[in-house]
Amino acid sequence: MGNQYDGYTMRATFANIYMGNLRSNIEQIRRRLAPGVRLCIPVKADAYGHGAVPVAHTAVECGADYLAVAVVSEGVELRKAGITIPILVLSLPQPSEFTEIIERHLTPSLCDSELIRMLNVTATAMGRKVPIHLKVDTGMGRIGCTAAEAPELARLIAQSQGVYLDGVFTHFAVSDSLLPDDVAYTRRQIGTFQQVIDSIRRLDIDPGICHAANSAAVFQYPEAHFDMVRPGLVVYGYYPGDITEEYLNGVVGGKDAPSAVHLQPLMDVRSSIVAVKQVRRGESISYGRQWVAQEDCQVGVIPAGYGDGLLRRYGENLQVTINGRLYPVVGRICMDQCMIDLGTDSSVSRWDEVIIFGPQEHGALQSAQDIADKAGTISYEITCGIAQRVPRVYKDE
Repeated sequence: MGNQYDGYTMRATFANIYMGNLRSNIEQIRRRLAPGVRLCIPVKADAYGHGAVPVAHTAVECGADYLAVAVVSEGVELRKAGITIPILVLSLPQPSEFTEIIERHLTPSLCDSELIRMLNVTATAMGRKVPIHLKVDTGMGRIGCTAAEAPELARLIAQSQGVYLDGVFTHFAVSDSLLPDDVAYTRRQIGTFQQVIDSIRRLDIDPGICHAANSAAVFQYPEAHFDMVRPGLVVYGYYPGDITEEYLNGVVGGKDAPSAVHLQPLMDVRSSIVAVKQVRRGESISYGRQWVAQEDCQVGVIPAGYGDGLLRRYGENLQVTINGRLYPVVGRICMDQCMIDLGTDSSVSRWDEVIIFGPQEHGALQSAQDIADKAGTISYEITCGIAQRVPRVYKDE
């Protein structure tokens, strides 16, 4: 009944991570890039829930030039695991993290003179020269200097002893939308970013690696590829917003064309039926008695709940695959368990495998995107939300 995982019997609920799909997705991204354009793979948030260290090692094997993380501790984890290529830290660091950044050879993102000066003081005292990527806000409205501030900040970095300008970058707000206003907005962001690069060069300062393109822009805005791209979601097998598989394959000439795009999700989450209950008409299931059987039926129990990442708010919108058929979750999802309506004449038995979501190629009838659509969210949240207590099993297929 059990599965072996790192020397102990694995629990019923686990996630398979298909590394062959990762390699395929990276290759399809590569085909969209001009020669010389570098590839930065984001592995923040534990590689969107897939496992940062295994994904990072495979990304490096596939020729990634950079990795991107959100916080310093994520970069430290990769360094301890033997990753040696450049690692860009996307969020602003705390001054208390500067020493760790320098010792671990991480590349911070900075966007104001105070942090630049503080890092310069620390780096100079340590006898080091640290690469910086200057973040420019061209319309995301999050972190970043303004386009007008960027040239003088570049000058400050260039004149500092302990730091140097290794790159300049920005982030798009609506590149995954095909609405005309959003397309125009993205093109304005690209134009503003190009103006920033030009203004830095007019000061006889090398801006370093210029990068802007996220997942959607890799496919939709080749003019935004600059020196490097940062595809996130598409690496993990999902399409961003309006940039769907159907849209992309229509653009490139059909799904059988040599340049057709077919991304494959890396993760599936599986469990098993651990109990089958006979439920009579009028009996209720789970907390709050929100679901009441309308007829005599069978209800299966699977040992997975919101403690594993199946959020309570998914409720009865969640379905699972058992023996090639979809069955709905009923009643409130509990912390460690949820219940499945097996109907009145079910062939489902105790210990039958359950696929909560995953790629169709491996038997799933719904993906993380399907769950996200029903829950009113995005696929990122579904995969990132799978808890650490759910073991990841890496399959090289």
